[in-house]
Amino acid sequence: VGVVESGGGSVQAGGSMSLSCVFADITTVYYGMAWFRQAPGKGREGVEIIERDNSPTYADFLKGRFTISRDNGKDTLYLRMNTLKSDDTAMYYCAARRWGGCSLKDYDNYDYWGQGIQVTVSS
Repeated sequence: VGVVESGGGSVQAGGSMSLSCVFADITTVYYGMAWFRQAPGKGREGVEIIERDNSPTYADFLKGRFTISRDNGKDTLYLRMNTLKSDDTAMYYCAARRWGGCSLKDYDNYDYWGQGIQVTVSS
């Protein structure tokens, strides 16, 4: 399955950035999807989930700064990030899961992953 992420780069603290993830070979309406991230020297952590019914789950540390959304007509997942902090600097990964509910911690059970895209926030 081809998974292509785009939209990363560098931004100053307090700024905004949007990420996109296209799942080229699946019909995303049947999938729960999520964003994860991994900072240098740290483990992978869940950022946000969006289930098949569009219900979202956010990591507590976000405090509403990020918004996940999906466009099943385009098989695309989005992440809108506002009020970015230097602690948000990480490689961001999108993921999709066909069966069962999604979890911010259970990343081993996702079926497809993006290649990762770098987000760098400078203070």
